[in-house]
Amino acid sequence: MLIDPLPIAASAPNPAYSYSMTKFDGYGSERLDSTSGQILTINHEKLRKGDRHYVKTAVTRSVLDTSSGKYVDETAYVSLVIFKPKLGFTDAEMVNLAKAHLDTLADSDFTTTRLLQFQS
Repeated sequence: MLIDPLPIAASAPNPAYSYSMTKFDGYGSERLDSTSGQILTINHEKLRKGDRHYVKTAVTRSVLDTSSGKYVDETAYVSLVIFKPKLGFTDAEMVNLAKAHLDTLADSDFTTTRLLQFQS
C-alpha cells in the first residue's frame, strides 16, 4: 500500500500535492488533496489475460451554465491505464513503456496543448 498521505512533488506552475486517503477497498484507493480539491483514484484489476492498473486525477468545480443561468458541477480529469499481459512483458519493460508515453506527452513537438487542439 502507498503511504498516507501521499506527497507528490510537482513541477511549476503546480504546487506540491498531498493526497490523503478517503477510500480504500482492496482493489485501489481514492485520495484527496485538500488544497487543490483534486482527487486521485487508483484502481487495480486482475483480468483473464493480464492485469489492468488505472490512475485518474480529477477536479470538480461549480461553474455557471450560460444557457440556463444556473451553477452546475463539472468534472475535468486525466487518466492513464496500463495493461500488462500475463505473458511476455517484464515490469521493467512496462515501466519503460509508461515512461515513453509520459515523455511523449511532455515533448515540445507533441505537447498536451497540441493534443487539446485536436492535433494528431
